[in-house]
Amino acid sequence: MSLTPARLAELHQTYSRGLLESTIPFWLRHGLDRECGGLLTGLAENGAVIDTDKAVWLQGRAAWTFATLYNTIEQRPEWLAASRHCLDFIRAHCRGPGGKLYFTVTRDGRPLRMRRYVYSECFAAIGSAAYAKATGDDRAASEALQYFETYLHHSFTPGVMPPKTDPATRPMQGVAPHMIAIVTAQEIRALLGDVPVRGASCTQWIDRSLGAIEHDFFKPELGALLETIGADGAVLDTFDGRTLNPGHAIECAWFILHEAKHRGRDPRLLKLGLAILDCMWARGWDREFGGLLYFTDLHGQPVQEYWAEMKFWWPHNEAEIATLLAYQLTGDAKYAAWHTLVHDWSHRVFADPVHGEWFGYAHRDGRISTRLKGNTWKGPFHLPRMQWYCHRLTTELLARQ
Repeated sequence: MSLTPARLAELHQTYSRGLLESTIPFWLRHGLDRECGGLLTGLAENGAVIDTDKAVWLQGRAAWTFATLYNTIEQRPEWLAASRHCLDFIRAHCRGPGGKLYFTVTRDGRPLRMRRYVYSECFAAIGSAAYAKATGDDRAASEALQYFETYLHHSFTPGVMPPKTDPATRPMQGVAPHMIAIVTAQEIRALLGDVPVRGASCTQWIDRSLGAIEHDFFKPELGALLETIGADGAVLDTFDGRTLNPGHAIECAWFILHEAKHRGRDPRLLKLGLAILDCMWARGWDREFGGLLYFTDLHGQPVQEYWAEMKFWWPHNEAEIATLLAYQLTGDAKYAAWHTLVHDWSHRVFADPVHGEWFGYAHRDGRISTRLKGNTWKGPFHLPRMQWYCHRLTTELLARQ
């Protein structure tokens, strides 16, 4: 099948309305903490606040979302103010010892948890960069690079980040730090230019992590992108080593396809991104109930995590982007069909036509498992990023047709 002009026009309207009339108004109305600053994300179905602890990584994500809308759709003052509102909270309350950011703080900004990971930093980096692009604020631009430098230092300097397991017994490495490095560098490059960070340009950091994914984590002979491998790239025959996250891998695929598009449809990156998308769609799409399974096993063994067969909102957001981008880059009807499958399933299951936004978690058969709209992990990022990105893709596809 192909995406006809009528279907593309329908999709374009769905993404635009979903973003501007549902998702963003929901968070502006219910999420902004006008008393203590920052964003509240512990929200019930109707937006009522049911928990006031704040996830720092969601402050940076929200800052990016609001500033990106300001930069690319319309210069609405309330969007820019919301971005600044989140960044000011990070500046005032979320820095820990040595400049590392906390993972969670109380409503008024007192520290709760410092994780060994540095994901708060990468999202603060892109939020600050987007705000700097919107305002010309040199301080925000400088902070963006500082946050990214902290991320790179902790993620890729041996011995800095504490390992999950004893490296003398089982040395391991994960794909997630490379994925985040790619997308963070892509955003900073788009917003601030191909600037140097920690001795290399953004493009050089992208190439470094692309190389690791291509040569170590992607196993074409097994038809899988692995989440965790040995230090030498070996497959680990353990629960961790065999566990696949199809949605996460499909997100990685579109990061690679985005880079291929940026480089004029680079054939090597196009081939890599499509290969990851193809094999991980096959491993993740639930042929019985529809939707993407959260975890599967490399060899078809039972998965340790008890939520393996649940359906989460964000993998479906990433799959909508990946399949639509793959269709744009190739014109292959297969990707049009896959996009239709994931779009129709996820909008039917997760979208809330009553209160707006999406539910986040469903059982395998598509029944909603919890009616939360936000928590420590779910805020205004994956869904509005998908709606924004796919709105842009449908605009380009319609113009081409």
